Amino acid sequence: MIEALAQTEAKPVRLLRPSDLRRHQRVKVALLGRYMLADRREFPCQTVDMSPGGVRLTCAVLGELDERVVLYLESIGRIEGTIARFPSGGIAVRLNATQRKRDKIASQLTWISNREALGLPEGRNHERLTPQETGVTVKLEGGREVAARIIDVSLSGVALSTQAQPPIGTSVMVGRTPGRVVRYFEGGIGVGFMLPISPDLFHEGLTL
Repeated sequence: MIEALAQTEAKPVRLLRPSDLRRHQRVKVALLGRYMLADRREFPCQTVDMSPGGVRLTCAVLGELDERVVLYLESIGRIEGTIARFPSGGIAVRLNATQRKRDKIASQLTWISNREALGLPEGRNHERLTPQETGVTVKLEGGREVAARIIDVSLSGVALSTQAQPPIGTSVMVGRTPGRVVRYFEGGIGVGFMLPISPDLFHEGLTL
């Protein structure tokens, strides 16, 4: 399917193959996520580039050389590694993963890179669930509050059934979770969270 799409472009598009990345070729990719240091403190981050063997992050708190790090990245999921070096503005993490996991990361990075090359829509990056408690209050800019119902939620955003339609890009608070309105659909809105939810909190008992 990807090859067929590439052939319809006016200019040829060179697409990656998972086999390229299995040789640990790095690709530039900007994925939002969170990382947890050995003392269990969590911080937001964004990838600069990544391969099945390592990832370079932009982040504020650097940790220590060889410190264990747990990462959760959009479109990739949970991965572990150790801090290998400190490039400008962040950290480089050497990933600890089985060959099967590295092959999976190669396939995920291939899809992300080819999707961007072809201009394909992002789609949903994360697994979604419907929490046990679906009622939530949305606070709009200016302080007005409206009632909403959670249709489903992921680590990176939530679909809400509500009569309110704030402009796209508007900052809102969904319960206690800050986000921005990113889309409309019939009967509701989609909100992207400012920071991903910690995977440890992502279950049906989740409250925003």
